[in-house]
Amino acid sequence: MNEMKPISIIVGGGSKQIPLTKVHTLVLGSGAAGLNSAAQLKINGLEDVLILSEGLQMGTSINTGSDKQTYYKLSMSGDEADSPADMAKTYFANGAMHGDLALVESSLSPRGFLNLVNLGMPFPRDEYGQFIGYKTDHDPRQRATSIGPYTSREMCRVLISQVQSLGIPIREKRTAIQLVTLGDESKRVCGLLAVNQQGEFEAYLFENLVFAVGGPGGLYQSSVYPKVHNGAIGLALMAGAEAVNLPESQYGMASTAFRWNVSGTYMQVIPRVISRAADGISDEQEFLRSYFDSVGEMNGMVFLKGYQWPFDARKVMGGSSIVDILIYIETVINQRRVYLDFRSNPKDFSFDTLPEEARVYLEKSGADQDTPIDRLAKMNPAAIELYKDHNIDLWTEALEIGVCAQHNNGGLAGNIWYESTNIHHLFPVGEVNGSHGVARPGGSALNAGQVAGFRVSEFIANRYQGWSLAEAQGEAAIEQALNVAAAWLSISEESSIDWKIDLNEFRNRMTKYGAIIRDKDGIEKAVAEARQHVQSIMERGCHFERRQDIKHAFQVRQLSFAHLVYLDAIQHQIKAGVGSRGSSIVMESGGKQVHPKLSDKWSIAAEDATFRGKVLQTWADLHGENHHKWEDCRPIPSTDAWFETSWARYRDGAIYDQE
Repeated sequence: MNEMKPISIIVGGGSKQIPLTKVHTLVLGSGAAGLNSAAQLKINGLEDVLILSEGLQMGTSINTGSDKQTYYKLSMSGDEADSPADMAKTYFANGAMHGDLALVESSLSPRGFLNLVNLGMPFPRDEYGQFIGYKTDHDPRQRATSIGPYTSREMCRVLISQVQSLGIPIREKRTAIQLVTLGDESKRVCGLLAVNQQGEFEAYLFENLVFAVGGPGGLYQSSVYPKVHNGAIGLALMAGAEAVNLPESQYGMASTAFRWNVSGTYMQVIPRVISRAADGISDEQEFLRSYFDSVGEMNGMVFLKGYQWPFDARKVMGGSSIVDILIYIETVINQRRVYLDFRSNPKDFSFDTLPEEARVYLEKSGADQDTPIDRLAKMNPAAIELYKDHNIDLWTEALEIGVCAQHNNGGLAGNIWYESTNIHHLFPVGEVNGSHGVARPGGSALNAGQVAGFRVSEFIANRYQGWSLAEAQGEAAIEQALNVAAAWLSISEESSIDWKIDLNEFRNRMTKYGAIIRDKDGIEKAVAEARQHVQSIMERGCHFERRQDIKHAFQVRQLSFAHLVYLDAIQHQIKAGVGSRGSSIVMESGGKQVHPKLSDKWSIAAEDATFRGKVLQTWADLHGENHHKWEDCRPIPSTDAWFETSWARYRDGAIYDQE
């Protein structure tokens, strides 16, 4: 890593010197995927590595969890056979996923998992050394494991320790604001602009960029992503990077004051679900009751949300996902506030009226106490303590919830070595890499992020270990980008619209039109509004009061661009006739009615299953126009398992050759 001659730019009629750092491989982001990538780069012999981060405590991985946060891996216990090919078939069967990527994530699963074990992750094992598993959603085997609610947090902690022991430098309190590229037909990334805590520009020149910026947490008003995490996929989209499956996200019920999935025992104890007026105090109602024929049916559906936490289009009619829709109607459409009240039972609650599945489960769990909070204290006392640690006492107050964005299965398009499909030397890893399709097994995102670290480091060490960048060209491109960024910043200083106003506008738009409920007319309106909004931001900037808020203005710029691309991709998918699938439904007049006690307006388009065999590619051109293309899913490769030929290809480095 070298500090180079500063770059001089024009700011406010005068010149300003911007520090320029040259590093071979820059890792942007410090979640579990980015940390492992950095560590593996160093282990593979890359000495010149730098991590750039908003903060080691600021990412999704270290700030999120669930009732029992799952890590998905190849099965390592019992007598049931498992293999990379079988695990790849599980991924592939969910639809809209390339088979070669499924095989990669399966093949390296044991390596990623055991690396974490060797670093100190206390994954459960028996006296014989078997890593015991359980079934998770979309999982036919017992491949899932967990260390409790904070699996990903502990992953980050052991990986941070490894990175520090390897002596990899970390620069915190930096916010990336722009990627810099060279070339048109054959594009490569060469630089990055950032702002520090004081709102001052910094520039970075590099050979490779590991782009570990996480999911699009800042796009939605109703979000369970940590408040400190916004994501930065918009930077890559603005640079023209290809994306895939952007419409495929996962949504579910979560608390909003402290962002946490209300899955598992939170729902299995059957709390009272209530709504109040916008003031959060008046007009309290048990609003779910009027939609069900009996109190037992209602309570049974609430119970099932513990097992079936993500919103699932297949579980809307006659299934538990109707609860998500009713909460969405109450919050987004009726503008009321919804709570889980653990202090008392739903009106007319009785164990005798519960469906057998719920009643037997509670009986076997010894959870026959009089109130939900007492049942929760019996089954999972740590669930109560978790909220108490965040100043929410479930013994004395109701818990506000919403239907929130939780994970983006889609993201940037990468090849089998996690390099961008159209921008060389750019490696999206973690949630920002869109390797997954319509659905995925629980915990597979954590596996994918660890796998990516091994793939990226191995490829860079074998193909991009030298310097191919023309330094003078890179510096010139960075200087040009800095001048453009400085000009936009000057406009922002004079803007009359604060960045917070813009942020709330597109977040509300995404929650209303780009989440679990989608419709043709609504999305057309949303895309038109989004396009106008983005154009306005680019032209008049985003006002900020303090220099420390400069980073927020630039975040709004890239997030607003991203929200337009996401909405446009959703519109393309709806127009193509994909229908309702995954974690969203598409409203359609004359379609299947969601619920007999909702109006005919609540009818949905059936899924066209042929689209499970395709992925949706999306990219923005130099003029900001979005383009979409359906691509057939590549099949799971039928590999040559003959040892001698495989050994030869590995020795010769042929495995790193890309078409």
